[in-house]
Amino acid sequence: MNKFSKIIAWAYLVVGIVFLVEVFTNWNTDRQKSYVSLFMAALAFFMFVFKRKFRSKQTEK
Repeated sequence: MNKFSKIIAWAYLVVGIVFLVEVFTNWNTDRQKSYVSLFMAALAFFMFVFKRKFRSKQTEK
């Protein structure tokens, strides 16, 4: 289960990077969509950090 949790955390990071690429490619054409993608990228990076911290606290117990 610990390995699966590690994979999910890194998947959040990959999704965040994909959303950031989408922000940079659509910034001049569709600003509203870029703002939504920027929010989703920030959320994905937050989830990456949260999952890593939570997993490290679980392994300490």
